[in-house]
Amino acid sequence: MSTLLPVYVLLDLETTGATPTQDRITEIGLIRYENGIEVGRWTTLINPEVSISPFIQRLTGITQSMVKTAPTFFEVRNTLLDLVDDAVLCAHNVRFDYGFLKNEFKRIGISFQKKLLCTVKLSRKLYPQHKGHGLDAIIERFKLVCENRHRAMGDTEMMAAFIAAAFNELGEHAV
Repeated sequence: MSTLLPVYVLLDLETTGATPTQDRITEIGLIRYENGIEVGRWTTLINPEVSISPFIQRLTGITQSMVKTAPTFFEVRNTLLDLVDDAVLCAHNVRFDYGFLKNEFKRIGISFQKKLLCTVKLSRKLYPQHKGHGLDAIIERFKLVCENRHRAMGDTEMMAAFIAAAFNELGEHAV
């Protein structure tokens, strides 16, 4: 993606649920690339200022006690804005993550708009012969090893590994 996207950020969020207008972010993980080279990584827990359901705690491993002393979204806003500045935002099912970011920024009075790239759609386009394009299917397809599935940086690293595998298999031009 280096020649097509001079600056992009792979990003994953963990949240308290699936509804961006009601639920909140509990963790952010991102990797920033400039001209195809990784130039920065950042991950942080976020105090969502609401409770995390037992289901979400089991899924992500993120507990109420882990986020109790974490910074709020408001406290990390400037770091996040700096890291995504001038970048295309890439995520697996990007509309989910983007919806949460837009709503969190809206709550603190900031209008947030980004160009987007969805790695689910990228997988469908590059590998139409495969049925599954979720992160678990991609991990299995490419025999990737994920240490921290359903944690923000772990899932972000799997997107990076998928893109690298697609580059190796299909070449930069195809991707």
